[in-house]
Amino acid sequence: MYQKKEIHAGLEEFRSIPNALLVDVRNPSEYDGGHIPGSINFALSRILQEAEEAFPDKSQPLFVYCQSGARSARAGKLLDLMGYESVTDLGGIASYNGPRE
Repeated sequence: MYQKKEIHAGLEEFRSIPNALLVDVRNPSEYDGGHIPGSINFALSRILQEAEEAFPDKSQPLFVYCQSGARSARAGKLLDLMGYESVTDLGGIASYNGPRE
């Protein structure tokens, strides 16, 4: 199931789910320039070819974000079509006002 949430509300939900993953779908150089603590980098361009290997448990909740929200929406919809059961699109880090690493 794919759903969209505002980034701060979505992060609060992410933090309340023990096995959830926070996935930054920007490219590695963008990620290295600053990302939400606790997130992993998995670029949108890798989703179709590598997601099932990287995220084998399709019931594991995934929370995705990017810079502005366009790539996270595409990633979320692709993951949903690939059979992932819980995908939440948080939109863009541009709307995020918390700490960054």
